[in-house]
Amino acid sequence: QVEQILAEFRLKEEDLKKVMYRMQKEMDRGLKLETHEEASVKMLPTYVRSTPEGSEVGDFLSLDLGGTNFRVMLVKVGEGEEGQWKVKTKHQMYSIPEDAMTGTAEMLFDYISECISDFLDKHQMKHKKLPLGFTFSFPVRHEDIDKGILLNWTKGFKASGAEGNNVVGLLRDAIKRRGVRALGFIPIGLGGPWGVFVGLSLSQCPSHGRFLAGTGCNACYMEEMHNVELVEGDEGRMCVNTEWGAFGASGELDEFLLEYDRVVDETSLNPGQQLYEKIIGGKYMGEIVRLVLLKLVDENLLFNGEASEKLKTRGTFETRFMSQIE
Repeated sequence: QVEQILAEFRLKEEDLKKVMYRMQKEMDRGLKLETHEEASVKMLPTYVRSTPEGSEVGDFLSLDLGGTNFRVMLVKVGEGEEGQWKVKTKHQMYSIPEDAMTGTAEMLFDYISECISDFLDKHQMKHKKLPLGFTFSFPVRHEDIDKGILLNWTKGFKASGAEGNNVVGLLRDAIKRRGVRALGFIPIGLGGPWGVFVGLSLSQCPSHGRFLAGTGCNACYMEEMHNVELVEGDEGRMCVNTEWGAFGASGELDEFLLEYDRVVDETSLNPGQQLYEKIIGGKYMGEIVRLVLLKLVDENLLFNGEASEKLKTRGTFETRFMSQIE
């Protein structure tokens, strides 16, 4: 009986191919001007036209916002032995309070600027003007390399006053309020995949794309400009942020969603959105396991048919427990 319940999670090869073809179709629709708006995979242009090519040296500050933690990183790039790049990093993780995640945009970005100030103090860097890269792992419509409009929050964030606004502008305003003067130009990254993309390029690992599965799920890749219809020009390439975590919004995944997936979606902050992300993203995996355990208890196949109050409580089984058990 246990095997029968778990077997639902194993997709046949023909089903996987069906998902693949449907995603490919939505990616194609996302690239085209005529069908972009209704496509579930938005294929957002980033205005990033190249990867690091070897002339980048110096100190850079990197910000990474995308889950329940916010990371500030100092990246030192220089020439090492045999003329190769040498990259040194120092970073610190800051846990984001729940009230900052779900309060107002001003509260969230003020907290971010507070973390930046703390990091610069600890590393005696407030006197130095640093170029800054902002990895913002949420759906953003780029209007330039340093201007991105937040389309919608995901992964448990719901700070009011941010959706529809330029997140770089919100960050700049918060930095000014904090009085931090050590930061220069702020380009906005499309999220985790681009950060990994650049990092591996600096490590001289050739690549044309990156996939990231963490709190959420996303991918980016270098696309030929003549296929990116949302931006003028046909020459060269541009990095495209797929935002494929939203795949399924038009019903493409309905036949594959299990009862546990539907509960996770219905009880989330954004029902009906980010369905692909919700069935594979780290933020949701623990909750899916908790629901499966409850099903096994209900069928009298686990814990003698009795569930603890904690197991009955949503969100109590964290994804990290899966790794610890394994």
